Formats: sequence, C-alpha cells, structure tokens
Amino acid sequence: MDYIRITSIDDPNFRKLHNLMGEIFPPEEVLAYELWKEPLEDPSIRVFVAVDGDKVLGATEYRYYPDWNIAMTDFTIIGKPGLSLGRFLAQNRLKDLQQLANKNGKELYGMFAEIYDPYRVEHHEFGGVKVMDPYVRREVLSHLGYKRLDFSYVHPSWENNGEAVTGLDLCFMPLDDELKSLPTNLVKDFLTTYYSILSNKPKEWLEMIDHLGDKGEVPLLPL
Repeated sequence: MDYIRITSIDDPNFRKLHNLMGEIFPPEEVLAYELWKEPLEDPSIRVFVAVDGDKVLGATEYRYYPDWNIAMTDFTIIGKPGLSLGRFLAQNRLKDLQQLANKNGKELYGMFAEIYDPYRVEHHEFGGVKVMDPYVRREVLSHLGYKRLDFSYVHPSWENNGEAVTGLDLCFMPLDDELKSLPTNLVKDFLTTYYSILSNKPKEWLEMIDHLGDKGEVPLLPL
C-alpha cells in the first residue's frame, strides 16, 4: 500500500478519488470536480490516497495552519474493509502533520474534524461501506482522541447554495490529553478562514459565528 499525494485534477488517481467520494458521501459534501483545481494546487491543502496497484482504496484530505499550529481533517475515506486502511491513513497523516509542525518549530497543537452525529442523522449510507457508518466512525475518532466542542454546529453546504448542513459536531483532537477547552477566537477565526472559499453562507452559520463571540472558551466534551 502506498500513501500518495495528489496535486492536480489531471492526476489519474484524482478521477478515481472523486468517483469514490461520490459513492461514499452525500452530494452536499462533495465539491464539484472542476472546483478542485485550485485546492489541489494549494500547498497548504494535502490530499493523499491509499493506492494498491492501480486502485484507490482510501483517501484523506487535511491541511495545516502554521499560524495557529493546528490542522483540519477534511475527510477520510475507507473504500474497502479488512485492510486496516483507517490505521494506515491516520498514522501517515499524523506523521506528515508532525513533520510540518516540526518545520514550523513546534509540536502539533491538535486537529479539527467535523463528525456526523448518528443519533441525529441516520439516513447516510456512505456507499454501503460499513466501516464508514457514522456510528463506527464516531467511535473510531473517539478512540483517536477527538472531543466534541460544546456548541450547536452547522456548516455551509459545499454546493455553495446557501443551505446549512446540520447533524454534525465540530470536534478537536488535542495532542495534550489534558486540554479541556479551546479559545473561542481560535475556533471562530479557524471556521471563518476554512469556509472563506464559499461565498454563499447560510444565515444559520453566520448566526453561529456571531454567537461564538459571546464565549471566552469553548469546552471540549467526550465524543
């Protein structure tokens, strides 16, 4: 199994990856093919695939923010069970991020992720791949050390249609297990930067960002 970075929509592995995303994720979670051109060429956005022969079996996208010394896991796809793909992707991702943080003269502070709450959203089949089931994924991410940020979370649809996507939690995996909260300014600034590519923000998201300004710290709760 090889861990290979994709930096162009012309890479044959990207077509395979985009097809895989369409099979696994609901439409509002998948950015249109042609809109991937700039993100893939952005050096701060890291898209890697797990390749076995000529097959893309899994993938992960993430990015590192040197100013905050944090990362964001955009997605992880496990296309086939029984190959330890989750562990393979998580280990290689963390190794890569730690190297980026070291080049920045720091130890990685932690990593954000959006995680479906299966107790609120039960209709996503994720291509029928059981290891992508929200119940399984939530428990796996809990084992990895992710914690839920204590506020009602929505995010703008990646279809850029002004719709709010609900049924997820914003979570954070601190490298320090003793960390109990995050500064609100960090959360607010991160979300504003992360979704800056989308011009059509839903009012629910704008209200959420405004309400975050009322708190000094956002507690990290068990997932």
